[in-house]
Amino acid sequence: MDLSPTHIHLLLNHFPTIGFIIGLTLYVAGLYAKSDHIKQAALVVFVGIALITIPTYTTGNAAEEALCLPVTDNPNACEDSGLSKPLMELHEGAAYLSLLFMILTGGFAWLGLWQYRRMLHIARWNSFLILVLSIVALALVSRAANFGGEIRHPEIRLTQEIAANPTPPLGRLVGNFIRDTPWTWVTSETLHFIGLSLLIGVLLLINLRTLGIIKTVPFGALDRLLPWAVLGFGLNIITGMLFFAAAPQQYTKNPAFYWKLIFVLAAGFNTLYFFFDKGWAVEPGHDTRPISRLVAASALFLWVGVMYWGSMLPFIGNAF
Repeated sequence: MDLSPTHIHLLLNHFPTIGFIIGLTLYVAGLYAKSDHIKQAALVVFVGIALITIPTYTTGNAAEEALCLPVTDNPNACEDSGLSKPLMELHEGAAYLSLLFMILTGGFAWLGLWQYRRMLHIARWNSFLILVLSIVALALVSRAANFGGEIRHPEIRLTQEIAANPTPPLGRLVGNFIRDTPWTWVTSETLHFIGLSLLIGVLLLINLRTLGIIKTVPFGALDRLLPWAVLGFGLNIITGMLFFAAAPQQYTKNPAFYWKLIFVLAAGFNTLYFFFDKGWAVEPGHDTRPISRLVAASALFLWVGVMYWGSMLPFIGNAF
């Protein structure tokens, strides 16, 4: 079975649209029925789809490279005349914008889950913000999906002949700015490591407490730190996507990058567990449940894997 980035993109590209339809439907139903359980389910869907959208977007660049072989005398055309390079660029720009809003929606949904854990309800301002962001994200990802469908299917194109767009897509504009402006890459690297420190620092304390290594630390003190871990994760994702936009060719053929994506997804879903598990909320000096300790141990393994494959990017695949 061929699991090249192109095939992975084809497998994943429907998840953002369909997933956000499901999430938004659940969320509106939860608001209408005033059901916290339905709203929590919707928040989990938003977070999960936001995570899945990351490899969906990054494998899109690899799919474009594989499908649209360049034509020597026409840089705006593909060797396969059935493909439309201008549509690919429109699709890429629309996908990048939808990715940003999906990450924002997932971040505030993550915060909402923490609010349910701490206050047993989601803050009204956050509830409204998630609703607005999810509607905008669904509209944007639907537009990106429409462009994507038209790439291979000229029979459904609204405009049969699309001229080459003189303005690069949003992702390329952002990437060119990051690449060509001296201070932006350094600033992004600094924010990336600040985010990593916040994320790993908080989760390390929580996982060590769960494993029983620092039993004297009270649960409440660690629980209040979870939003900082989410903020760190958000900083890492945003700056990571800025790096990818600046030089996608450094990543699309690098096996270390795809292993890092796998570990990031697994670690992200693993972190969701702590918003629902009460097993580590024990009195100081007491042991947590075996399942909680197992999840904590797997979290440490996954985040070490994220850092390892991230550090291997320059050495595997000659990325830099």
